[in-house]
Amino acid sequence: MPPTQTRTESCPVPPPGSRGIDEILAAARARLRRLDPEQAHVAGRRGALLVDIRPAGQRAAHGTVPGALTVERNVLEWRFDPRCPARLPQAVDYDVPVVVLCQEGYTSSLAAAALQDLGLHRATDVVGGFAAWRIAGLPTLGPTPLLRPSSAAPPVTAGRA
Repeated sequence: MPPTQTRTESCPVPPPGSRGIDEILAAARARLRRLDPEQAHVAGRRGALLVDIRPAGQRAAHGTVPGALTVERNVLEWRFDPRCPARLPQAVDYDVPVVVLCQEGYTSSLAAAALQDLGLHRATDVVGGFAAWRIAGLPTLGPTPLLRPSSAAPPVTAGRA
C-alpha cells in the first residue's frame, strides 16, 4: 500500500539512473493488461491461476478468495520460475496465465511485472486488489480472526476419567 503522507522536508538528490517508486510502478503497469475484479474472476473460472501474495495478517484481517493460491510476495519468483527446483507444480511453463492479487493493487503490479521478467508473459494483476474484489461482491472467505488460546477453555484430558 503506498503511503499517502506528503513530506515537508526536501528529498535527497537521487543517484544517477535511479527511479522513484511512482516511475517504477507506472513502468510495470504499462507492461500489464490489468484486470478489473470481475475480469479476474472470469479468468480464474477459465483456468488462470489466481495468486494471493498478501501476508498472513492481511489475509486473516480481510479475508481470502476461494481457490486462490497463497504465495507470499517474498517467494513468488522462486515458486513460479519453471527453471527453479522450488517451483510450484502449477508452474509448468511460460504460458501459464497468472493473476496476482494484493490488498489494493499496488504490490501486485510490481509482482506481475517481475513474473513477466521471468518469462511468464501472461502474468497480470487485479486493479484495486482484494479490496476491490470484495467491494464488487465476488466470492470471499473470512475474515478469520487469528485464534488465541482461551484461558476459559478446559485443558484436554483425553483418556482420563
